Amino acid sequence: MTPIALDPVRVAAWRSTWDAMMTGFIPGLAGLERALGTAVEALRGGPPRRVLDLGGGPGLLAERMAARWPEATVTLVDLDPVLLELARAGLPDVIGVVGADLASTAWTARAGGGHDLITAVMTVHYLSPAAIHALYAAAREALAPGGVLVVADLMPDDGLPGLMRVLDPGPGEAAAELAWARWWSELSAVPEIGGLMDARAALFRDRPPAGFTAGLSWHAAAARTAGFGEAGALWREGRHAALAACR
Repeated sequence: MTPIALDPVRVAAWRSTWDAMMTGFIPGLAGLERALGTAVEALRGGPPRRVLDLGGGPGLLAERMAARWPEATVTLVDLDPVLLELARAGLPDVIGVVGADLASTAWTARAGGGHDLITAVMTVHYLSPAAIHALYAAAREALAPGGVLVVADLMPDDGLPGLMRVLDPGPGEAAAELAWARWWSELSAVPEIGGLMDARAALFRDRPPAGFTAGLSWHAAAARTAGFGEAGALWREGRHAALAACR
């Protein structure tokens, strides 16, 4: 799609609001990012050289990882055309932005291999269980030997797979949901983004999010089934947790 001209000030504001929304959805997000960075450096014995952020949206995590590891090559993957445009408009040129569908393993061809770290934060709940298994297997192949996969999402303690809608909302999530609706409503009124919003609506019209959630033990078992040698808890805050799996 041809790039469009967006006001940098408005792009920065939209990305900042997105960051605030994610903090509402994921209590302790800053703690997750600190734990992620510390653990990866410890597991690898130093900073990663190639980093891939799956479902990275407008690129806030990718940007912070690039700031923490300035010598690393950082690439973001997402499917949403609106979020991809905000990432391209708001991120420095040194961070790669790739459009690809994580429900298919074809994303590996676009993103390449040899990554030292692959992250997926609040991403896998959009996928079906079968697609999550396939993503873990594809991620393992896209990692360099000794590479680390970090997946953070709703992972309740009970370990029983289910649908997100049956879970009680956590503190702050109602406000985050309202902020989410307002954010997308504001974007829909921006003329320059009209074509991207139409493309987004057409893309997701027949593919609603799976809304699947499972305990951390389920994800660890799925990672081991995909061939990861080690997989276990990296971080937890309430119903959210992060899995680290080492190739």
